[in-house]
Amino acid sequence: MTMAVVENPVVVMKRYELKYKISREQEEFFRERVKGHMEIDKFGKSSIASLYYDTPEYRLISRSIEKPEFKEKMRLRSYGIATDDSPVFLELKRKAYGIVYKRRVQSTIPLVKKFFDGEGDICGGGQINHEITYFRDLYGNLAPACLIIYDRTAFFEPDGDLRLTIDNNPRYRTKDLDLRVSMDGISLLPEGYSILEIKVQQAMPLWLTAILDEAKIYKCSFSKVGEAFRAQMKKSYYGGI
Repeated sequence: MTMAVVENPVVVMKRYELKYKISREQEEFFRERVKGHMEIDKFGKSSIASLYYDTPEYRLISRSIEKPEFKEKMRLRSYGIATDDSPVFLELKRKAYGIVYKRRVQSTIPLVKKFFDGEGDICGGGQINHEITYFRDLYGNLAPACLIIYDRTAFFEPDGDLRLTIDNNPRYRTKDLDLRVSMDGISLLPEGYSILEIKVQQAMPLWLTAILDEAKIYKCSFSKVGEAFRAQMKKSYYGGI
């Protein structure tokens, strides 16, 4: 697997994100049928880790799993195992009435740690910096709460805005909450299942709808960090580790 490096240090995104849980057979069928419509991006299959921040009372994740019309998260993402010098991406992700808005800045782990310790800005001013800093100050006491890891293949539509991702082996951990440690975790899905995400700014094309119908792939509600939180609560309830 390759390590992806994103060159643009500041990214703003607005789109719809539709999720589907698919079996190995459905994934193979889907990959074959989208050929000619979509291309795999230059990074191929990449291991991605997202470190989610929350309050000591888990205010953010608790609200998220209630499925409100508006919810927000903050996470630190790396492509492959991070180092102190490698780029990581601090993301503020909001979802309002089905539309996903994302603010993202490039940084390093030491600088992000300083930021959460209250020492200055994250990207030298501007609207994105203001939004991320306001979020940090609004909730206060934000700290790493859960690490989500998966192996992603991303597809893009040449000359279009359609994006697809297939996340194999989504997993999590609530210990060793450091992007520099490993890509190990506890599985979130039964063996052989993956998460397909379709990311569009407008309506889904008819050819893609036809493929989903043919493969009997149906939309579902699936939050990786939400599932991890539920799994951890179940372990705690039954006296697990």
